[in-house]
Amino acid sequence: MMREDENRQTPCDQGGCSRRRMLTLLSVALGGVGTLLAGVPIVGFLLGPVLRQQAEAWVDIGPVHRFAAGETVEVAFQDPRALPWAGTTGKAAAWLRRETDDRFTAFVVNCTHLGCPVRWEPEAKLFMCPCHGGVYYSNGQVAGGPPPKPLFRYQTRVANGQVQLKTRPMPIT
Repeated sequence: MMREDENRQTPCDQGGCSRRRMLTLLSVALGGVGTLLAGVPIVGFLLGPVLRQQAEAWVDIGPVHRFAAGETVEVAFQDPRALPWAGTTGKAAAWLRRETDDRFTAFVVNCTHLGCPVRWEPEAKLFMCPCHGGVYYSNGQVAGGPPPKPLFRYQTRVANGQVQLKTRPMPIT
């Protein structure tokens, strides 16, 4: 008694499996795999901002008394849009300055030229980009170098004795 799968005939069993046909099928299969491998990152790049876009959120930075008037300090916070497994890459930073008792200014730490992190030079009262020599005044306006725009700002507020900033996706320059 023959089993059912033994009765099945494949194209190769019927004499239709030539070397040319096998190489054609192999080429088509490898081309499909290559297209899939190249296409997935491209589709992810195109759809990523749409899939990850979330509402803006207010994040606590610290108590008001921690920040001295007129002083610019770097603050770190957890980005609420980060995925749970993001780890340290889910952290973000900002330059925060206390202007008055209840008014703060927060700048994104990235240069508007190519996104390098800028540093604050308190003696010169300037933000400096080490990558291509970009310089910003203390108000975030471009002082010199290649940056096309001023530093991006976060919206800030004081609530329940905490300094908060409103996170949002930063524009890509």
